[in-house]
Amino acid sequence: MEMNRNAEYGNWVPAAMLRMMWTVSCIITVAAVALLIFLRTKIPGIILLVVAFAALAMTVYMQRCKALFDFNGGGVMGAIHQFLVDHFPWDKDQEGRIIDIGCGAAALTNRMLKTFPNIHVTGIDYWGAEWSYAKEQCEKNAAAEGVSGRVLFQKGDAAKLDFADGFFDGAVSNFVFHEVRSVSDKRIVVKEALRVVKKGGSFAFQDMFGQKALYGDMNEFCEELKRSGIVSEIHYIPNIEKTDLVPNFVTAPWMIRDAGLIYGIK
Repeated sequence: MEMNRNAEYGNWVPAAMLRMMWTVSCIITVAAVALLIFLRTKIPGIILLVVAFAALAMTVYMQRCKALFDFNGGGVMGAIHQFLVDHFPWDKDQEGRIIDIGCGAAALTNRMLKTFPNIHVTGIDYWGAEWSYAKEQCEKNAAAEGVSGRVLFQKGDAAKLDFADGFFDGAVSNFVFHEVRSVSDKRIVVKEALRVVKKGGSFAFQDMFGQKALYGDMNEFCEELKRSGIVSEIHYIPNIEKTDLVPNFVTAPWMIRDAGLIYGIK
């Protein structure tokens, strides 16, 4: 789906972090050169030069990842969002209220609204200072995409949603649950997301579901959700980073690794 190139959806690699990495890399490089050439301290200079090369290599890597993730560049973020939308169990012209949990700059929110013309979406996010996203940015992006009349944005905690049980007809979330810091067991966050979906409603969530430190055995967790009656139907697609969605270049452990999608009917 074509998104408005004038919208500002940001990037999973924050610009502020990259600026800091370039600055630190340059400082280390200058210090190494100064030790080797001006102070003639060979061993400390060589050690610092190795550190400088490592820092520069990591910075270049992250710069390349940023370019790949860019919505108007490499398009990886958009492709990942579209993968979720394509698996969301929803008829094209179906009406309903959807919640986007951790909407960030509203990229997934707006993609949902443009794909399903009869839905209304509530986008919630904590909008912490470490992320270059804000509620006002979401509203501007919705206006740029021409969907302002069908969306509402508000601050919220994904671990404790401010909505009644079964309030929404469906829920989506994209790589947010592992970032929730108010609970360590991310299975709680998944259950909270499902709590606000009505029986028979739809859901599609992407996160680092393959990381056992966060979710334990994901297949067992899916069976538990079904066995306990929380959901009536659930599907799990593991390791989506190994599909054509994500270049091998960005599957380092600190980037996208053990990612998965769960979707189905409550």
